[in-house]
Amino acid sequence: MKNNIPLLEVKNLHAQVDEVEILKGVNLSIFKGEIHAIMGTNGSGKSTLSKIIAGHPSYQLIEGEILFKGKDICLLDPESRSHLGLFLAFQYPVELTGVNNEAFLKAAVTAQRQSKDLPPLNSLEFTSLLLEKLKLVKLDKNFLARNVNEGFSGGEKKRNEIFQFAVLDSELAILDETDSGLDIDALKSISNAINELMAKKAKSIILITHYKRLLEYIKPDFIHVMHNGKIIKTGDASLANTLEEKGYDWLKPNFK
Repeated sequence: MKNNIPLLEVKNLHAQVDEVEILKGVNLSIFKGEIHAIMGTNGSGKSTLSKIIAGHPSYQLIEGEILFKGKDICLLDPESRSHLGLFLAFQYPVELTGVNNEAFLKAAVTAQRQSKDLPPLNSLEFTSLLLEKLKLVKLDKNFLARNVNEGFSGGEKKRNEIFQFAVLDSELAILDETDSGLDIDALKSISNAINELMAKKAKSIILITHYKRLLEYIKPDFIHVMHNGKIIKTGDASLANTLEEKGYDWLKPNFK
């Protein structure tokens, strides 16, 4: 039986960046175990939506509410939102020179546990956690000694984002164009990892993508089309086929 409280609820969201309004009244509800895909042309507001939910400081909320597990998170900083269970995978993951993956994740996991008044994991527990999640995303343990995203291929960077999501055990992941720049083998590998993480229906995912190919491997429960800062169309997984065949022009009567 579905909990009647959404994991994430966005109500009449208006947001701007550099004093330019990008989001113009977005409404969205996501329940635990659901996968939602957000599609649309460049500049439609997809990435802005992801960043305003995550609390990116360059994006300003003008009006509306963001509720996570029923709690208003609009005034929380990104770190606090992360500790509650939100995760954002960037379209272009940044490199952290001089910081290796193991140290980065150790700091993140420790901070997360402190926010919940839990003791830090000991070395054996932490190593066991990392090895379990490395296996999930098909990464070698030597990966832990490499600096975060430094010299990584596109596939390695995206796989690293999924690895971080798995280690932090976040409840909601927003994956911003995870498929961009990936060859078919990398796309399949990352999709398999995401599907395994979703197998128990204990997490939810927002997939932001331009293309149908990702949705051939990760089947969404809902697809939303954004245009001019609003969601103008919602459908099931079959909507991706229609968009592939017709593009977005057939939705013009919905454009406002």
